[in-house]
Amino acid sequence: MLINPYGADPLRLAIQLVNDPPKAPTELAQICLAAGVVIEQTVSEEDLAQTAKMLGAWQQVVDQPEPGLRATILNALLAESATFPSLTNHNGQGWHLHYREANLALWQILRTMVYVGTALHFATRGISRLGRCAASDCLRIYADFSRPGTQRYCSPSCANRDAVRRHRLSKT
Repeated sequence: MLINPYGADPLRLAIQLVNDPPKAPTELAQICLAAGVVIEQTVSEEDLAQTAKMLGAWQQVVDQPEPGLRATILNALLAESATFPSLTNHNGQGWHLHYREANLALWQILRTMVYVGTALHFATRGISRLGRCAASDCLRIYADFSRPGTQRYCSPSCANRDAVRRHRLSKT
């Protein structure tokens, strides 16, 4: 059985957009293109604003520690953004699934990609494998793609700084 890896790339994109938010439509377009998103329309200020708003709603999922409530919040977001899956072969990318209608603005495409990608990540890797960095001085988001599912930090740098801090505290 093949498991669709659709969840990983949209999740990585969402995390990048939250942790380092674009400040202009051109920057949003560059980030999306680098992530492999097909952009069919000019990226506008509205796309930038609505993407930030959508990611704000998504962060409610990230910040909810209780699995049942986390699923409830994500299901509500999915209900407002996703539609029946359809098979498509646009732009020479080969046959793949879309969980959205055609001809949407970039922010609407991102919304569906992020929400469906998060649901797939939870279903295939575990509902607890998305969160905020455990370092007390960091608010960055991470998705745990590790084999054991024990990631707690957004980066090795944060993990190392926190380990040094804990070590120094234990010596006092």
